[in-house]
Amino acid sequence: MQYKLLPILRCPVTKSKLTLQVIKEKEQPFNNTNFTVIEQGILFSDADWFYPIIEGIPRLCVEAFIDYKEFLTTHLQDYAERTKKLKGNNIHFINYIIKKNKRTKESFTKEWSVFDYEKDKTWDAGDAEMFDRFLKETNETATSINGKIVFDAGCGNGKLNCLLGNKGIVNIAMDFSYSIVTANRFNVSENVHFIQGDVQFPPVAFNYFDIVHSSGVLIHTNNTELSLSCLTPTLKAGGKMSVFLYHHRKDFIHNLFNKIRSVTSKLPLDFQYYLYLFTLFPISFCTKRIKGNKQNAREMMVDILDWFTPEFRSEHSHDEVAAWFFKRDFINVQITTDGMFGFNTIATKKFLILK
Repeated sequence: MQYKLLPILRCPVTKSKLTLQVIKEKEQPFNNTNFTVIEQGILFSDADWFYPIIEGIPRLCVEAFIDYKEFLTTHLQDYAERTKKLKGNNIHFINYIIKKNKRTKESFTKEWSVFDYEKDKTWDAGDAEMFDRFLKETNETATSINGKIVFDAGCGNGKLNCLLGNKGIVNIAMDFSYSIVTANRFNVSENVHFIQGDVQFPPVAFNYFDIVHSSGVLIHTNNTELSLSCLTPTLKAGGKMSVFLYHHRKDFIHNLFNKIRSVTSKLPLDFQYYLYLFTLFPISFCTKRIKGNKQNAREMMVDILDWFTPEFRSEHSHDEVAAWFFKRDFINVQITTDGMFGFNTIATKKFLILK
């Protein structure tokens, strides 16, 4: 974690600024220049919540004090007392968060563990196509995007973020899963900051970002509209929200697969992996090859896991999403891309007019 990230971070629960205890620093090269970064540390809120920095990544999920117990007990002498106090004051909230997040965190960690960062494309796109797709979704150009600060809420494998950073675009890249660890190892740009966090409890400053981008993420939460609402305050007035969501399809196979996943997504993840590997993968491989799709085996498995393993997977209409934005006083709502499985909507956050 770079020191300049600290003023942007917030406690995901209280939204207060965080204080830093540095445990270990290291020198890290960014664009051939060495920077002193925080390799290990602890972030403290003003109301008892605390969060570790591990492998240079702030772990800012609400339940981080439980997920990273081993690290925290090593570096906090009063860990047991702090944890007891947090649980005593917030036990029902904490139990809800753990139940809500556990499966989603595990499924996306499993999904991106299949991905090869040096060889694979992301959703059929190489670097040039990925950047072009981002510009189309956000309705930006290679020129207009310059100077804008981007919050990528659900960055997945992080390849887009590294690409943006290498083009000089400052971006905070957040994901729920442990994919951020590998993504951070491949980052060579000082413009990219990887954090772990939950879209329903964004651990960043409000009214800060020029663009909040969330592609194929909100539909994997327990409530898509609620998740959109939780991200809205992070966007500055006049800023742009961009979300890619799945839409309904009148397709027998598509809807059959959704019926199947409603059952199989509840099975143990390792079992699901081999179930799909020996059933859906051969069908997918043959069908895609016949159609001329040149995805490799890992890329196909990522596609399959992305569809079938998440606990939540919702589909929405254009009109429904537009209504969400209008209810939140956004303007200039428009569809920027519309494909086989989903569509991207952008909208501008209205300036507050004081009377």
